[in-house]
Amino acid sequence: MEILDGKKVSNDIKDEIAAEVKKMKERGEKVPHLAAVIVGNDGASLTYVGSKVRACKRIGFESTLIQLPNTTSEIELLKTIDELNTNPDIDGFIVQLPLPDQIDTQKVIMAIDPDKDVDGFHPTNFGKMALDMSTFIPATPFGILELLERYKIETQGKHTVVIGRSHIVGRPMSILMGRKGFPGNSTVTQTHSRTNNIEEVIAQADIVISALGIPHFVKADMVKDGAVVIDVGITRVPDETKEKGYYITGDVDFESVSKKASYITPVPGGVGPMTIAMLLKNTLLARERHRAKAS
Repeated sequence: MEILDGKKVSNDIKDEIAAEVKKMKERGEKVPHLAAVIVGNDGASLTYVGSKVRACKRIGFESTLIQLPNTTSEIELLKTIDELNTNPDIDGFIVQLPLPDQIDTQKVIMAIDPDKDVDGFHPTNFGKMALDMSTFIPATPFGILELLERYKIETQGKHTVVIGRSHIVGRPMSILMGRKGFPGNSTVTQTHSRTNNIEEVIAQADIVISALGIPHFVKADMVKDGAVVIDVGITRVPDETKEKGYYITGDVDFESVSKKASYITPVPGGVGPMTIAMLLKNTLLARERHRAKAS
């Protein structure tokens, strides 16, 4: 069994991007600028956005953090998005999810300029991804592809089972693993909460990608020997014995499944760090596209 070390790979990617940014500075070019909008004070979201800002600083990106109160109206948020869309200094931006109940998430996603949608959630970018066209791939699926590629994990002809059907991970992942090329060319089964005999389906998989959000859902008896297991789930489980009052775990029962898997991602330290790295990579891509348009 080999650990798919997302922390190490993400650091490698950040170093590669930092080298590109250094060259841009030496040429006198504008460096990439990523903005993040967060509405409210959700602890996990604040931590996540904070890590993005720190990552920008490390690699030489410009970054802007816009914090709005939990009472922000939909109209106010859409105005902020419009300002970011028309600001030539901003190459890409994200609106941190989830949003408060008074705001329609789909309206917000639709309002983002597809050329600045470095999260890859806009239907224009999602559609291009589905058609195998050049576009922004959602950061978490993009990170999983990068892990598979850098560890040279064979995907052609393999049976990939994706657990979950969210627009952020499950659905794009099922499309990407079936695309022509590497990673890809696998036969994909997408499962979810309404799948009959889901345990039997997972047991047939050469590659399991779980993005369900249920702690320890995937047990050892559901995984065949030698399977590649990618755990996207990340859940805070209350635990009074811990200093923070909780511990972080994934969808996979790591202790038992790791004994059968050929490769496996840990939680934390697997897919999570890759998401931020690929968001930065998308922002670099956005800067290069904007520069090409201007020339």
